[in-house]
Amino acid sequence: MEHFVTLFDSLFLPQGLALHLSMIRNVKTFTLWIICMDEEVYEALEKIKLSQVSLLKLSEVETEELRLVKRSRTKAEYCWTVTPFAPRFVFEADSQVKRVTYIDADMWFRKAPNCIFEEFENSGKNILITDHSYAPEYDLSSLSGQYCVQFMIFVRDSSEKVRKLWEEKCVDWCFNRYENGKFGDQKYLDEWPTIFNLDVHVLSNKELILAPWNSTRFPFGNSVCYHFHSLRILTNNNVDIGSFKIPYPTINNIYKPYLKDLRKSLDESRRISLKFKSQKKTYYILKRLFSKLFYLHQYMYNKLRFGIIDF
Repeated sequence: MEHFVTLFDSLFLPQGLALHLSMIRNVKTFTLWIICMDEEVYEALEKIKLSQVSLLKLSEVETEELRLVKRSRTKAEYCWTVTPFAPRFVFEADSQVKRVTYIDADMWFRKAPNCIFEEFENSGKNILITDHSYAPEYDLSSLSGQYCVQFMIFVRDSSEKVRKLWEEKCVDWCFNRYENGKFGDQKYLDEWPTIFNLDVHVLSNKELILAPWNSTRFPFGNSVCYHFHSLRILTNNNVDIGSFKIPYPTINNIYKPYLKDLRKSLDESRRISLKFKSQKKTYYILKRLFSKLFYLHQYMYNKLRFGIIDF
């Protein structure tokens, strides 16, 4: 039994439901813990009653230190601030959980992740992190970090020293900008393989977890997970895939199957009478994380190739 934890609000419910669909197909035996970042998504998930899912209501697990910084953070920044707490919340909720894997809500499983867990176990370490593995034309490691907060494994107790330090740093500073070597919750990870080399393992097979920023570097075929960063739902019928150059085979074999799951997720949202919310505003906020001029060029390139994708 593998335990996973993710977090999202009602705006990202479709991605969260698509993640769950992919886990039912590929992970099989698991528990997915969902930290509900607003009351609306908690109520929606209570109605849907997903199998192999345990819900954690933010208001019930939120610590005093989180509440104190909440007003000073945007919604996205606050989600990032909460992320280091996510493994802690699961360990506190269930004393039987021996390890937990944090995954972003816009991740999607193509295959069983056994090979990732096997590599981690063979490493003898307590934490697993993943490299961004940028394609050269998209390398933003100096600004947003070499490692990506997307898929992270934590072992109970033995990972606590590192996780707790990460938690403290994110409470102190976690903002949507680069400042003094920091960026959100993510750039803190840059130093982990060096100062915590006995605890932290970096996934060696970089093709197992892919994303738009490396889709031109690696073929999709060996991937276990795909991270749909920057994909945003604009209406009930179309999405924007973002500003990265995506190869045609990846569009056909990764994006289109994912969109089928998003369509099922939107239909499920309508079934429980949850009002559709466009993610366009959040999309443009997130686009400001990157170099505007360079990514505007890539954004227009994608529009000419694919346009807004209907699904």
